[in-house]
Amino acid sequence: MKPHVAAAAALLLIALVAAMTAGAVTFNATNAASGTAGGRRFDQAVGLAYASQVLSNASTFIWSAFNQTSPADRKPVDAVTLVVEDVGGVPAFASGDVITLSAPYVGNYSGDVKTEVTGVLFHETTHVWQWDGQGQANGGLIEGIADFVRLKAGYAPGHWRQPGQGDRWDQGYDVTAWFLDYCDSLRPGFVAQLNAKMKDGYTDDFFAQILGKNAQELWQDYKAKYA
Repeated sequence: MKPHVAAAAALLLIALVAAMTAGAVTFNATNAASGTAGGRRFDQAVGLAYASQVLSNASTFIWSAFNQTSPADRKPVDAVTLVVEDVGGVPAFASGDVITLSAPYVGNYSGDVKTEVTGVLFHETTHVWQWDGQGQANGGLIEGIADFVRLKAGYAPGHWRQPGQGDRWDQGYDVTAWFLDYCDSLRPGFVAQLNAKMKDGYTDDFFAQILGKNAQELWQDYKAKYA
């Protein structure tokens, strides 16, 4: 091969590699609470390398659950970051593409903390990727979808309420997760379709559009199933 041809081929290869990696998502974890009991337990029982891998695994699982096979279908997120902080109140929360994990929660958790943190990260990573109806969807549904993903990934903890329990379909978290699981059993891929519709807005009528019954009718059917 002539030198100028080889150089051109090398430049083409570099361009192709750059194009393939430009849309890649990076996953990072840091422990800003390593001096606390919870931060030390995180380092010993979970670790930054494992947590970063969970962020990656969770994202791949979420893309599959939401049927987002192409990056064009997803939120334009370049990096997902976990920060372990000395904050209380909730086990974790997501703000944009940054997930904050409570070091006190990790330190005080009495069970298998590695499995619990894994489940929490699946939930919070869902918030990074899910659509929220341009801010129109209610919080109960948003949290329910995140717990639905945690449920389907196999990380539903034993302290969750059981299927059929709860007072409202949009009560949130485990109650709504089990309800969405029921809806998904009626039409496999329901949650993926619901999430896709929530890219541009939200109305409760999405349930009827997909399943032929409104959310309250589906909730009554769901409750009757477990009566």
